[in-house]
Amino acid sequence: MEFLNVLVAAIGAFALGSVWYMVLSEQWIEASGVRCGPDGKPEGGMKPSIFAMSFMLQLVVAGMMRHTFALSGIDGIGKGLVAGLGVGLFFITPWIGINNLYSMRPAKLTLIDGGYATLACGIMGLILTLF
Repeated sequence: MEFLNVLVAAIGAFALGSVWYMVLSEQWIEASGVRCGPDGKPEGGMKPSIFAMSFMLQLVVAGMMRHTFALSGIDGIGKGLVAGLGVGLFFITPWIGINNLYSMRPAKLTLIDGGYATLACGIMGLILTLF
């Protein structure tokens, strides 16, 4: 049953990412400096392998969050949501910020990607404690 929780949590975070980056695609492209072709889409396109690997990495995050929650006694959707938001806001977002600082990328990129990480981890935490 725990693997199913992890799988559903990763699916939830992945689905949020689809919506998040569709809504913020223009701002993200501008902030990230990704080159676009005449059609306005990133050069080289988005290969299916990128999405597959992204999902696999989200499975890793969801699995580790489940493990951490179990060791910490985090149960109930309220605790799961708050703990997940904390992971995204206080672990992942600062690390994204550090990477963006050293690669001299704009703070706007950290806000976009960190915002997604925070909400996605919140969703993962919520889902992991639903069952």
